[in-house]
Amino acid sequence: MLIITHSHAAGTMIDGTSKGDGTADVLKTVGWRWGRSISAWFVPQSRDRLPHLHTITRTQEALEAAGFEVETDIDSTRRTTAEVEAGKIERQADRVDALAATADRKATASDDAWTRARSALDRLPEGGEPIKIGHHSEGRHRNAIAKADNAMRKSVAASADATHAQARADAATHTTDARYRPVTVANRIDTLGAELRKLERRIIAPRYDDAQGYIDATDAQKQARADHLAPILAEKRDQIAYWEAVRAAQIESGTVTGYDRSTVKKGDRVKIRGQWREVVRANPKTVSVSTGYTWTDTAPYAEIQQHQRPE
Repeated sequence: MLIITHSHAAGTMIDGTSKGDGTADVLKTVGWRWGRSISAWFVPQSRDRLPHLHTITRTQEALEAAGFEVETDIDSTRRTTAEVEAGKIERQADRVDALAATADRKATASDDAWTRARSALDRLPEGGEPIKIGHHSEGRHRNAIAKADNAMRKSVAASADATHAQARADAATHTTDARYRPVTVANRIDTLGAELRKLERRIIAPRYDDAQGYIDATDAQKQARADHLAPILAEKRDQIAYWEAVRAAQIESGTVTGYDRSTVKKGDRVKIRGQWREVVRANPKTVSVSTGYTWTDTAPYAEIQQHQRPE
């Protein structure tokens, strides 16, 4: 018995598979991946999201066609964005600790490999003495060179592994900070807002009729669409509320500026990416600034670091 499960915290997974039972080939064809760290098959990017019922249905049908008995256990309960973000931060902290531990092990292995290489080199004849062909020392000398060469290659490889592991650990320490960068937060709010408006337009969008072409949707059709999209709309609105609160806190603390079209006018000077520019036009979401050439540059208001009036 195979059981496809879904929860907002864990994502879409499957229980009951075993190595060599034939499920792997089926799951790969419908987009599943094997998670080595969790020792289970999962649907990519399904964690912290509502269930993708189309993928789950396709998977169940494909497995049943292959002779497996399949059940589903779907929990559509949605966690708040605050809970999702807290989980991501916690998982990232655990990942940082794990990568740091790996980097330490790799560094120790690199040091040990260098010690062995140095020891192997020390066993070679001093002064770069050539191999004495036919002498009783020839075999010993060749073996010593081969061991020194092998030890040095392993040392170089271990050093490269240690460097790579440390780079991954260093990058991981900045992941959460990068996610909460002021400009990133502002861009995310804009993106989520666009996605929300697109969903809302789907509710009232015209429908196609074979005889009349595109005509207005009926109230019943609009209501059916609204009911179908309700969970997704609620999720988007909760995400927007969370990130708007994050940005408001950043503005209040002075971490970022809160400029917009109402505060920035043509002729003002703004500092963007460390450079002062004159405002040519204040757009709804971006500001156009002079470049000293015949063209202008645009930047979102979130990137304005400082602002000066002409006076």
